Amino acid sequence: MAEPARPRGGSQRIPRPVDYEIGGPPPWASLPPERLALSLAEVRARCLALPEPADRAYRTDGSREAAVLIPLFESRGEVRVVLTKRPESMPSHRGEIVFPGGTIQPAVDADPQAAACREAYEEIGLAPEVVEVVAALDPLGTVGSQFVIHPFVGIIDQPPALRRDPREVDRVFDVALAELLDPANYREERWTIPPAAGLPFRELAVTFFELDDETVWGATARILRGLLTRLVGVDDGPGFTAATG
Repeated sequence: MAEPARPRGGSQRIPRPVDYEIGGPPPWASLPPERLALSLAEVRARCLALPEPADRAYRTDGSREAAVLIPLFESRGEVRVVLTKRPESMPSHRGEIVFPGGTIQPAVDADPQAAACREAYEEIGLAPEVVEVVAALDPLGTVGSQFVIHPFVGIIDQPPALRRDPREVDRVFDVALAELLDPANYREERWTIPPAAGLPFRELAVTFFELDDETVWGATARILRGLLTRLVGVDDGPGFTAATG
């Protein structure tokens, strides 16, 4: 007898409320397969054509500005994105799947893009000179850790040779955009925020990408969703400017 299929996703701790509701399918669910097949040249062209980012991010008095890099490259005809897994020893976001990035340091970084590239070099050894930054995406505020994240899309012309800093990165890996665009790997949940949280909204849409051995969720998943909708040319809905985490 064949063994039952192993469920997708990893062991990330997801603090979902007991009364969460299942959300809808991905915005691209109704598109034909050919609309979801993207070359690196198409990704570059579509990113370069994006409008300037609109900063509607959720902020508090304690919010800190951060920047992340979304590294993309092509291998065997597939566009792939680089992701990292944070160590369990980190003070926040332990074990989560994230983009390389970190807090903007005004004394060091000329701007958020410079911070994203610096952090990518420090965390995974991605040299800034091999990265073509082709787009800045809308900043996103996080509810739990109170970061405002500035995402930047970076194109790498060939598969990169990466080295991780074990103090900040437990694992570095890449996943095909085709896998992320597969509706079977997408999940959305609606979380109700208790009034005591003092937030200006009561409901939060939480996005998940359930990979073979990891689950991407929270701010990273929300950024991925926003990028993917723009790349395939569909509406991302009314938009959410905050994410869990």
